[in-house]
Amino acid sequence: MSAGTDTPRSGDEASIPRPPAPTGRGLDPLTARRRFTTVSFLFWLPVGMSVATGVLLFTDRGMGLAAIAGFFAVHSLTAAAMELPTGGLSDVIGRRAVLATAGLLNCTAFTLFGLAGAAWAITLGMALMGCARALSSGPAEAWYVDTVHAHAGPDADLRTGLARGSSAMSAALALGTLLGGGLPWLLGLGPGVGEWLTGTTGGLVIPLSVPALLGALVEIVFVLYVLSALPEPPRPPATLRGVVGGVPAAIGAGLRLGARDALIRRILLTASAAGAALAAVELLTPGRAAALMGTAESGALLFAGLACAGFLCSALGSQLAPLAARLTRSSERAVLSGGGVVALGLILLGVTTGATSPLATTAAVTGYGLVYLGLGVVGPNTNDLLHRRVDASGRATALSVQSLALQLVAAGAGLAAGALPLGPLPWLLAAAVVLAVALLWARRVAVSPQVSVPSAQPVPAVSAPER
Repeated sequence: MSAGTDTPRSGDEASIPRPPAPTGRGLDPLTARRRFTTVSFLFWLPVGMSVATGVLLFTDRGMGLAAIAGFFAVHSLTAAAMELPTGGLSDVIGRRAVLATAGLLNCTAFTLFGLAGAAWAITLGMALMGCARALSSGPAEAWYVDTVHAHAGPDADLRTGLARGSSAMSAALALGTLLGGGLPWLLGLGPGVGEWLTGTTGGLVIPLSVPALLGALVEIVFVLYVLSALPEPPRPPATLRGVVGGVPAAIGAGLRLGARDALIRRILLTASAAGAALAAVELLTPGRAAALMGTAESGALLFAGLACAGFLCSALGSQLAPLAARLTRSSERAVLSGGGVVALGLILLGVTTGATSPLATTAAVTGYGLVYLGLGVVGPNTNDLLHRRVDASGRATALSVQSLALQLVAAGAGLAAGALPLGPLPWLLAAAVVLAVALLWARRVAVSPQVSVPSAQPVPAVSAPER
């Protein structure tokens, strides 16, 4: 926890270190923003399509709930283990190559989900998907920031582009959830269509596997777009020795970020609080939906609708993030406000636990939406602060550290919430954590020089990307 001082706030213009002057060449910020938004949408659309049918597909393949829980554990643990190494890899060999690799791994994973029925194949797919999640957590955003800084300099607006990318991610998840749940249902409307599909493919393809296979096709489009639309400045040729030496150095520097920099420490604590909030919502909401509706099946349908609405609220919050920063006069105060909204949503969910009256249900649904709305406001503003503190050499590594903090705390908070008795306590504890971290942003933080994360291969100064 950082101590407050009377120095200027880190987000103020006067306190931002001045890198070399912009070149004014390469992709302009508007074009870079559009391409970053498109990449964000294409990557997350297939993931959203797997949300609605994943568990049902594995169950139809003969897997029990314990095995399915194991599959998801493989995904989470792989993503956490690979988060920092892959962030460092992006800083060494480039953003485009790492993003394309993430798309290829996801394509393979979705193909395995759609065609394979063996537990080992599904486990392999989950591991590949976890690697892809880790690979994708920083390179696209790092590419966008590098490109804007190269063209317009360090004072260029980042919040709008970061907000658009976050909104595109949420919109893709919402649309993907609807498509993934609707396609099998549509195939079942036609007389014998589902049976024909299953019989023609010898049982390899069933209606529930269609969203996964369609997701694999979208991943191919994603890879082609990344390779053609995300130009980068020339980098020194990456050798095996450079990669092996550069990635551990980037990992070590990333792990030291929070220890030596007060602002980054707050950013990591904020990501951790977001992980605690998401763990409570994702673990406890499905059971509440089933209890409200009376059956697991109808509860699952209600939760799918809530998940879609939550993604849309997150997209709205991301769109409002720049406005929140302008109204509160800094990104720091916008993070404080967004964290307060998240805490309020968790409190509403907590105090309505066990109540089924229309008023309580309305309050609970409102609280659910507020959690995602607040998280949408917090994300772009914390990342705006992060990019002003970390230079181009370690930008993707810093984002990976941030993502790792969220994932690890989410895993621990989920276990803790599951061990606590059902009732308001898990919700209120999560709200207390979020509110405590949000209040850190009410105090000022000392300003230190911009952080540089080293790598073995020298990364050139940010310049105009190649066309």
